[in-house]
Amino acid sequence: MIGLISATAAGAAARDRLAAAWPDRTRVYEGPVGEAVRSAFAECGQLVCFLATGATVRLLAPLLAGKAADPGVVCVDEGGRFAVSLVGGHGGGANELAREVGELLGAEPVVTTATDAVGLAGLDTLGLPCEGAVAAVSRALLDGEPVALDAELPWPLPPLPVSPRGSYTIRLTDRDVEPGPREVLLRPPSLVVGVGASRGAPVDEVLGLIQETLREAGLSPRSVAELATVDAKSKEPGILGAAGRLGVPVVTYSAEELAAVEVPNPSAAPLAAVGTPSVAEAAALLGGGELLVPKRKSDASPAMATCAVVRRPGRGRLAVVGLGPGARDLLTPRATAELRRASVLVGLDQYVDQIRDLLRPGTRVLESGLGAEEERARTAVEQARLGHAVALIGSGDAGVYAMASPALAEASDDIEVIGVPGVTAALAAAAILGAPLGHDHVSISLSDLHTPWEVIERRVRAAAEADLVVTFYNPRSRGRDWQLPKALGILAEHRAPTTPVGVVRNASRPDGSSRVSTLAGLDPASVDMMTVVTVGNTATRTVAGRMVTPRGYRWQNGRSEQPDETR
Repeated sequence: MIGLISATAAGAAARDRLAAAWPDRTRVYEGPVGEAVRSAFAECGQLVCFLATGATVRLLAPLLAGKAADPGVVCVDEGGRFAVSLVGGHGGGANELAREVGELLGAEPVVTTATDAVGLAGLDTLGLPCEGAVAAVSRALLDGEPVALDAELPWPLPPLPVSPRGSYTIRLTDRDVEPGPREVLLRPPSLVVGVGASRGAPVDEVLGLIQETLREAGLSPRSVAELATVDAKSKEPGILGAAGRLGVPVVTYSAEELAAVEVPNPSAAPLAAVGTPSVAEAAALLGGGELLVPKRKSDASPAMATCAVVRRPGRGRLAVVGLGPGARDLLTPRATAELRRASVLVGLDQYVDQIRDLLRPGTRVLESGLGAEEERARTAVEQARLGHAVALIGSGDAGVYAMASPALAEASDDIEVIGVPGVTAALAAAAILGAPLGHDHVSISLSDLHTPWEVIERRVRAAAEADLVVTFYNPRSRGRDWQLPKALGILAEHRAPTTPVGVVRNASRPDGSSRVSTLAGLDPASVDMMTVVTVGNTATRTVAGRMVTPRGYRWQNGRSEQPDETR
């Protein structure tokens, strides 16, 4: 919950805007400001104070206990110009909250945390438990001192400016080791503990077995991702209680699923009880991985619990990111977040140049020139299979004549794949032209590099006969100059010479240009590969210099349609 405190009418107005926007996340604290701050500090995970920073500091000072316990506090000035992350930037989430508040209120977020200020990923913001010399290693990264990354297992970390060797170390490990004086330990959620339990098994017996098993195997409890068991035990109090104390979820599988898993130690007892010869080992192994600890029983007599431990490798992560048509303000926030998350970026060199300034320090860039799409797709998938967090970029939407299809043709289920949509060239051009895509439409690439012309021509004829608005991608190049006239001629067999045609070059970019012509008046020689050509259907009109395709043919007769609320 976010506590909201204000002292003046102007502050209350901004406060109420937040409260209205986030009704389920916020609570307004009325009354004397000092009492309101003390109450919110004790009861909420975060605070937004619409007060002067000096006054907020004086009110907070007696309440501060430490960065691990204090809530995140954001301070917004009376004019609503700035949202200052004041306390708990990382641990309390104040840095991100300042950005959210700023976006909602139109205020400038002010974040002074050193790593955030220079674009570094904070070691305590990676989503992994960390311990050791966090401040010292972070300072070394900020100062450009060599910091080594010792990854004992592959894991998709965000970019970090690390060196092969250094006097400081970031160690990624699930082993139960103590950090050195210049070392940070990152604990990946790589361990799955399979658990079997008799009915009524005590929580202490189940938890004690798990803890003892991990200790003897030299494994860290902080790397346990989940407890796994058979679904017949999904409500067993001993298992649920142990998971609660460890702070991990319980994942269950059917007896049929578990019975299909080959295990080293099958038993007749669980087969008779729940229908599978193995619970602990099979449940741990079902998602794949290496069996580190075979099934063992608790020391109680009779033993009422069993467990086994499996290490699952980190799945590499491939984000296929659409950059939009080129204008920075048409790059989506989700795309920006994925670019900053990726430790490896793969892309066409000219697209990399568009977003290079958004990359975090330490991002490895693998760029290549035109014509290497399949090679870039293979490279991105290979890097993800090595356990990296990878972003593969393309213009427009990566799934439209871009990198998603060759990448996904290479990728299997051994990596995580995330698609990040982008604004396509057709949509960017349509917004400039007016509303040419107001009714059914189709996009067709005129490049016969990957598609035989016979197939392209058949599709153009089908679109012409169906009276679809057509957007042509890759319409004309120096070595391919006859396809566009041919395609326009096919459309002309079904549409009037006065049919509006929109031509947009470099849509949304500073050097962009656009014009509206007609099917008879368009000169194909004025078109190149950086151009999108949109040909209207029989209902498309030019209104005040803009292309407009009505939403329905009835509109031509003066009749309106019911509003479509599905968009």
